[in-house]
Amino acid sequence: MKNTCLVVPRPKRAARVWSVLACVLCAVNGFCVHAAGLEIGWAERDITPSLDGGKKIPLAGQYYVRDATNIHSRLKVTCCVMRNGDEQVLMGSVDVVGLWDPFTKRLAARLHERIPAVRPESVFLGSPHNHAAPFLRPCYTAAVKDWVAKNPGRLTPDEYADFVLARTLDAFEEAWRNAAPGGVARAFGTARIGHCRIATYLDGTSEMYGDTSRPDFAGMLEGEDDGVEMLFTCDAAGRKTGVFVNAACPSQVMELSNVISSDFAGAMREKLAKRHGGKFHSIYHLGAAGCQSPRDLVAGRERDGYSGWDEASVEAISDRLVRCVTDAEGRAIPCPPVLRHRVRPMRLPMRRVSAAETEAARRELAAYEAKWPGKTAWEDFLREVHHYEQTQGRFPYDSKLHPYAAMDVCRAVIKRAETQDANPFLDIESHIVRIGDVAFVTNPFELYLAYGQVVKARSAAKQTFLIGKCGSCGYVPTERSEKAVGYSGGVNVGRIGHQGGYMFCDEAVKGIAELFQPPTTNH
Repeated sequence: MKNTCLVVPRPKRAARVWSVLACVLCAVNGFCVHAAGLEIGWAERDITPSLDGGKKIPLAGQYYVRDATNIHSRLKVTCCVMRNGDEQVLMGSVDVVGLWDPFTKRLAARLHERIPAVRPESVFLGSPHNHAAPFLRPCYTAAVKDWVAKNPGRLTPDEYADFVLARTLDAFEEAWRNAAPGGVARAFGTARIGHCRIATYLDGTSEMYGDTSRPDFAGMLEGEDDGVEMLFTCDAAGRKTGVFVNAACPSQVMELSNVISSDFAGAMREKLAKRHGGKFHSIYHLGAAGCQSPRDLVAGRERDGYSGWDEASVEAISDRLVRCVTDAEGRAIPCPPVLRHRVRPMRLPMRRVSAAETEAARRELAAYEAKWPGKTAWEDFLREVHHYEQTQGRFPYDSKLHPYAAMDVCRAVIKRAETQDANPFLDIESHIVRIGDVAFVTNPFELYLAYGQVVKARSAAKQTFLIGKCGSCGYVPTERSEKAVGYSGGVNVGRIGHQGGYMFCDEAVKGIAELFQPPTTNH
């Protein structure tokens, strides 16, 4: 069947705008959902640094620094612009470990200078959270900063940020200039990619990537979600132009390697582009996945043959996503051409520590420092990492139970105790976007899975996309994770706790509801 498209004239009266829906045509080779008013533009740029530029490329994502030795797959920034009348939203995804607010605000201001019609508050960036790309923001641990200072001749975060900024500006400008009438359609599917990464034990403790064969193994701390949210875009002729994919799993199979990699999200993007002849873009948005990883710790590699740590796993997981997207193309549900975008400020309570927790941290730290004076704990941590790298006796190579990591937690508890009364709140901004029947909600966190479930279940939208790592505010654990103590449940890697997490959910649900209220009718 040949694709055709009926363009519905945009009504002049506001009361009629919301009643005019797009034409719908499903065909073997595509779909079309279009009404005059909605404009969509896509573009992407390569942001892979050169390994032949005279500088080594340090890779972010671990407690320790790795210098890139090769390129597994190219890093990209992918941008999408949507406009409808006075409404606009400019969304991007950058193949890095995460974004940070100063970079995004700088980008938005520069983009407004280039294109005055672009409102800076309409711009946001996310990340698939791959752990095999250069630092985009200043090094985030004292140990890493110390390492970089002692090892000059490496690409700095500022240098890489300038490199990425220039290419992101070009991509957004191209997407803005080329935005043309189009439509959207939503779909939902499943793909087995994400699994809880936190093992618990009978004594109430937990460990990230902990041994699940121990006799005291008590199960995984959190659940799993194999759901995949999708939003397709098409042009006026019904040709598919792109897709947003949102799933609860970070794209970080290659996190232990010394190669630059866009991981399974990048592999999915390239495979989908090839399938559609190169004129197709995709953005993988990280969902609420602070407790998830692409590794099944219960079944291990025996169930499907993939470890979750190597190139074969990148291919397997990206293939699962491509099959999911491909299967959904023929049953995507057309959406009305409604676009609404708001930035919702939120004031969330910082996670507090008790006097008892603080005193225990002081005692524990003093005991560690007596045994590991100066930087000896850090040096032993690196020795252990290198040992496991060479022997591959365990994954991951670094242990969050090492004294260095334990001392980091103690220091964070003490610091929080000293500052929590003067700084009781964390102020953030969340972009909440309505696109047809779908809602996008951004956050600067690594939300645990439960918070995404809460927002989706209570949302007024038919489908809700949680878009994480739009900033650098750390993990938001559940209460049981806080009590289980393990990595990602501590104050050393997060700012708000479960109270703030549920408050974020309340605010997100309210923000979505406001965008789905019927428009005011002028009489």
